Amino acid sequence: MLPNVTDREFSAPALPPGKGAMANLLIVTAETETGLPIQAALMQSGHACNTASYESVAAEFTRRMPDTVILEINGREDAAEWQLIQQLKKLKNLPILVLIQEQSLEALDGHPEIDDFITSPYNENQLVLRVNRLLHNAAAVENPEQIKSEGLTIDPVTCEVTVNGNKVDLTFKEYELLKLMAGSKGRVYTRQALLDKIWGYDYFGGDRTVDVHVRRLRSKIEDANHTYIETVRNIGYRFIKNP
Repeated sequence: MLPNVTDREFSAPALPPGKGAMANLLIVTAETETGLPIQAALMQSGHACNTASYESVAAEFTRRMPDTVILEINGREDAAEWQLIQQLKKLKNLPILVLIQEQSLEALDGHPEIDDFITSPYNENQLVLRVNRLLHNAAAVENPEQIKSEGLTIDPVTCEVTVNGNKVDLTFKEYELLKLMAGSKGRVYTRQALLDKIWGYDYFGGDRTVDVHVRRLRSKIEDANHTYIETVRNIGYRFIKNP
């Protein structure tokens, strides 16, 4: 349903806005017309806001990564809405607020990936306040420090990687692999652990997927003078811990 970012060049999404900044919001409903009143209320509060149906959400994500998603769900455990929420969290840990009928509230049990909810018919002022709260919490999360190692710099805020000051273009998965391993220098990750953390527990690809991505990653960041990732025979990989 969402665009496949596995093999495309990864560009950093818009950063969470600070207080008073305009956010980019996306409303996803079964029918686009349903989201128009919500869009009007949020735009009046000063945010940029687009609407999309479940069929057109992929196109919206291709145009621009939103700061927050407002998603209408019908409460059915097997509905496509739940799958979309899981995809959003895997793609980028976006704040998600769901609109749900009061009689369907029990369906929220077992879905910790949902950040907040509001029952419909909703109060516009409450909706705006809840969205602003999500944006504020996202912006208030402590910005992680840059990860540095022998000329390599990873900036988790801008999602940029440089080697000796030169920007390196990585795919989404390559970036996530590098950030994970470099964030725990010296720790050995098995191939299965990397599959679980980067691709998810429901990924059915084999260990070779990890090997291919690590090989491509090393070709982009390493040279004769720089070695960052070490293969641990019969186990997996680790980011070298410099003395």
